[in-house]
Amino acid sequence: MDVHKYEEILRLRQSEINSRLYKIDADLGRTKNADSAERVTEGENDEVLEELGQVGQDELRAINAALERIAKGTFGTCVRCGQPISAERLAAVPYAPLCEDCIRGR
Repeated sequence: MDVHKYEEILRLRQSEINSRLYKIDADLGRTKNADSAERVTEGENDEVLEELGQVGQDELRAINAALERIAKGTFGTCVRCGQPISAERLAAVPYAPLCEDCIRGR
C-alpha cells in the first residue's frame, strides 16, 4: 500500500476543509442586516452553515486521526480487529478506521 499517496490525499482534503471552515466562520461572524425579514433568512442560512461546519469538523477529526495512524505506522489496519482495510474502502473513504467486516458488525 502506498501510504504516501493516502497522506497526500488526506492533507489535501484537510486543507480544503480548513479553508471551508474559515469561510463559514467568516460568514457567521458578519454583521446582520437591520431588516427583520432579511434577519430571518440570514438566521436560516446561519443554521445551515453551522451544520456544514459541524460536518466539516467531524471529517477533520477523522482525517487527523488517520494522519496519526500514518505517523504510527498503523494506517490501513482496522482499529477494532487489526485486519487490513481493503484498498477499495480506503479509496472511497481514505480516513476509514474500520474494515468492512467491523462496519457490518461481524
